[in-house]
Amino acid sequence: MSDITEPLKFAYWVPNVSGGLVTSTIDQRTDWGYDYNVKLAQTAENNGFDYALSQIRYMASYGADHQHEATSFSLALGLATERLKLIAAVHPGLWQPAVLSKWLATADHLTKGRIAVNVVSGWLKPEFTSMGEPWLEHDERYRRTNEFIRVLREIWTAGEGGAEFAGDFYRVHGFDLKPRPVDVPGRPHPEIFQGGNSTAARYNGGTVSDWYFSNGKDYDGFTEQVEEVLGHAKTADRLQPVRFGLNAFMIARDSQKEARDTLREIIDKANKPAVEGFRDAVQQAGNSTGDKKGMWADSSFEDLVQYNDGFKTQLIGTPEEIADRAIEYKRRGANLLLLGFLHFQEEVEYFGANVLPIIREKEAELAEREPQLSQS
Repeated sequence: MSDITEPLKFAYWVPNVSGGLVTSTIDQRTDWGYDYNVKLAQTAENNGFDYALSQIRYMASYGADHQHEATSFSLALGLATERLKLIAAVHPGLWQPAVLSKWLATADHLTKGRIAVNVVSGWLKPEFTSMGEPWLEHDERYRRTNEFIRVLREIWTAGEGGAEFAGDFYRVHGFDLKPRPVDVPGRPHPEIFQGGNSTAARYNGGTVSDWYFSNGKDYDGFTEQVEEVLGHAKTADRLQPVRFGLNAFMIARDSQKEARDTLREIIDKANKPAVEGFRDAVQQAGNSTGDKKGMWADSSFEDLVQYNDGFKTQLIGTPEEIADRAIEYKRRGANLLLLGFLHFQEEVEYFGANVLPIIREKEAELAEREPQLSQS
């Protein structure tokens, strides 16, 4: 974890797939197209957001009937902004890490050091099998991800003679990447994000990832993940400490009642066949792990209306109430909150004007009140 005095960072889910961030028929003033997303990215970087994460879907599934590919979309948004960092989601097995290392290096130069990657092990079997790619068993997918990340890092940091790696899934020999990614102070290479709930995911988070993304969690669930990941990190050969991002669906309104009414309407208007189909697919994936700790293994129907368990984090209420919860997650190790919204453009502006200033005030109070939380 980083120093408690470091400001909490914020990312948002890029709505580059149709249907928004909830599987519901509720009216959403959000669009998956390019023009909408360019304006949103520019709004976000002017309202306190540090990162934008483009999600990866290759084909229609559970309400996401149309989707733009994540790496190209991230680069496009990077070229339309000045400060926002762009996180592109990719699947090992559908990308070769050496090819991706080249793409990321080029994108990093085009954005002047603002590109990052989210390595997604994969949970939707048809995305692999429909392309003729094998579908690996759960822990094997995460073992492949571990090698994938290590290859990226080896290529980006290799000395004279190029990168060398020999694993079960990937091999590179004398691969010399030129140009390397941009030399950004304090960043040894483009940031590598990776998520998941399972034991295998937590191991990767502690040993090879720069950032560990958690699905939506309550306080205790998030604390459990942080402690386990940090335990793995203690014995790992890391360039920097692991940092933690937490997923949340934010409903910030002028009153608690208005926020709760919005949540209830989202759930009441859930696209039930789509949510149930998603639940059947992902809970099978979550339960495929030996200890049943996979993602979505304990998610209810209502949780899955927001398909990354964003309601569980409970950033729902007035700006003051949301700020209090954000600070408590920071106390428990969160370095970044990854946010989704119902009406992205309007709610990102509301966040910047009404929620973020209170969070910053409470952060200053926290640093003064509990300086013992500071860690190097």
